[in-house]
Amino acid sequence: MRTTNGRGGLFSGTGLIVAGLTATLVALLFPIWSYADRSGTGVSVLNASTVTTQYGPLSALDRDFITKVRLAGLWELPAGQQAQTKGGTQAVRTAGEHLVEGHTFLDARVRNVAERLAVPLPNQPSDQQKQWLETLTAAQGETYDREFANILRLAHGKVFSVVAQVRATTRNSLVRDLADDANTTVLDHIRVLEATGLVDYDAIARDAASASAPPLTDSCTPPLRRPTRLPVPVTPRPPRPGRTRRRPTACPGRQRPGGRRLSQAGAPAPLPPIQPPAAARSWQLRAVAANKRKRAGVFLADCGHRGVRPGAGA
Repeated sequence: MRTTNGRGGLFSGTGLIVAGLTATLVALLFPIWSYADRSGTGVSVLNASTVTTQYGPLSALDRDFITKVRLAGLWELPAGQQAQTKGGTQAVRTAGEHLVEGHTFLDARVRNVAERLAVPLPNQPSDQQKQWLETLTAAQGETYDREFANILRLAHGKVFSVVAQVRATTRNSLVRDLADDANTTVLDHIRVLEATGLVDYDAIARDAASASAPPLTDSCTPPLRRPTRLPVPVTPRPPRPGRTRRRPTACPGRQRPGGRRLSQAGAPAPLPPIQPPAAARSWQLRAVAANKRKRAGVFLADCGHRGVRPGAGA
C-alpha cells in the first residue's frame, strides 16, 4: 500500500513538471510562429505582390515604375514638341528638344521591357497630366515659358525619387537596366529645365513639403552657453609727479646668495642712482615749475592783502 502511494506521488509530480515545461516551450514558440505567418508585414506584402520571371522577381513597385515611365512619355513628349515651336527663349526651345529625344528613346525602352515582362501599359496620360497639357496650351509668351519650366521640373522631380528607389531595391535585371536609362534621361531633363533660369525652387519645395509632411522628432539642441568674457586690456598709467618707482637695473659685479651684489674685490658694491625715464623726468620738471609758480602767486596775493609790496623790507 505504501509502495503504490509512493509511485503515484512520484508519477504525479513528474507529470506536472513535464506539463509545465511543455507549456512554457509552446508559449515561447507560438508568438514567433504566429508573427512570421501574420499577413500585413512588409515581407509578406512583398512576397504576395511579387511575380517570378526569368529575369528575376518582379515586385509591385517594379510594375508601378514601368507604368509611370510610360505615362511620363505620353505627355512630356508632346510638351517638348510644343516647346520647340512655342518657346520664347532659346533655352526653353533647347529644353523641348531634350524632352523629345529623351522620351522617344525611353518610351521605346519601356515598351520593350513591358512586353518581355508581360506588364500592361496605358495609352493615355493621367488626368493630372492632361490638365498640365491644357495649361501649357492656353499660356502664351513669358507666361508659357515660366509654366513650361516649372510644371515639367516639378513632374521630373517626382519621377526622379521613384527611379532612385526602384534602382536601389529591384531584383529584376530588366527593371534595373530600365532604371539606369530613366535616371540618365530624367537627370538630363532636370538640368536643361533649370538652365532656363525660370524654375521657382521655393514653389517646388512647398509642393514637396505639402505632399509628405516630415515626422515630428524631438530636437537634440545643445543648451546655450554664456558668451565667454574677453579680458579687458589694462592701460598703464603714467607715474605721478614727484613719485618714481625704482626699477631693477643691470649692475656690474656678481651676486651672492643673499641677494646683495658684490664688487670685483668682494666688498658690497654701491647701488647706482636710479634714473627715471625721460618722459617721467620731463613730467617731474613741469610739475616742480608749476608748484613754484603756484607758491609765487599765493605769496603775491598775500602781500597785496597786507599792503606790502613784494621785495619791500618789513
